Amino acid sequence: MATTEARLTATTVKANMLRPPRSLWSDAWYQFRRHQLAMAGLIVLSFLIIATLVGPYVWPTKMDAIDFAQSLQGPSADHPFGTDDLGRDIFARSLWGGRVSIAVGLTAVIIAITLGMTIGSLAGYFGRLDNPLMRLTDLFLSLPILPLLLIIIYLFRDTLRAMFGPEVGIFIMIVTVIGVLQWMPVARLVRAQFLSLKQKEFVEAARAVGDPDSRIIIKHIIPNVLSPVLVAATIGVGGAILTESTLSFLGLGFPPDVPTWGRLLYDATNFIEIAPHWVLFPGFLIFITVLSINYVGDGLRDALDPRKTG
Repeated sequence: MATTEARLTATTVKANMLRPPRSLWSDAWYQFRRHQLAMAGLIVLSFLIIATLVGPYVWPTKMDAIDFAQSLQGPSADHPFGTDDLGRDIFARSLWGGRVSIAVGLTAVIIAITLGMTIGSLAGYFGRLDNPLMRLTDLFLSLPILPLLLIIIYLFRDTLRAMFGPEVGIFIMIVTVIGVLQWMPVARLVRAQFLSLKQKEFVEAARAVGDPDSRIIIKHIIPNVLSPVLVAATIGVGGAILTESTLSFLGLGFPPDVPTWGRLLYDATNFIEIAPHWVLFPGFLIFITVLSINYVGDGLRDALDPRKTG
């Protein structure tokens, strides 16, 4: 009897030793997969990204092919989203426009996250920098976003067009301005996390063994701050796409030959009554993209929350 129990114990110990170790990200992925809306959002968002990357090369109709005989036609087999006033295929233009809109959202959020994490970590870790950096953050938070965007675009649009070209120059300007004006919530979030984590035992242990401040920040604290930052990033992507769409809708974004989703809506403003499809389909793509990103953000928030037990 004792021998059998010893064998069972040895087998159990061996199985536990062979079991792959658990990690934060594997547990988070397990929780994320159980969030049905988040998985649906991830699938839809992945499909949209793949479609915008591959679609323009697969779809037979070019986005700039003009056919006046087909102008303002409704959805059909040849033109699933219909055509515009020049007979161009709205589906082809939407595929290309999605590439631009999603790229703007991702790039702007990368800039915002980088600035926010840098300023927030410095303010939270170094007490002497906390007050000036937080006052700078409050200053940026008090700025009206849309009017400031319009002023910057009017001042620097022509200069950047001359330096980098009409498309690249506008892209750099839009993503930079959106990123620079969206880092403040991330900075405050990171600062709050740093104020809590820098008092923990593992940070004190790192100081005791002689780790410099830079190593403590990068190797020990920042990995523990990434969870809320990733959630904020997913929500920020949707906000950046909406901001770019607003600028394009106002006619202040990309040039007319670059069909972003917001630009498609702007071009359709005079044809809403006679060609509603021109407005509905680009608007629906913006809606479904932002909704999917928000669902992914909700799923990440729940999956990375240590209080969630399943």
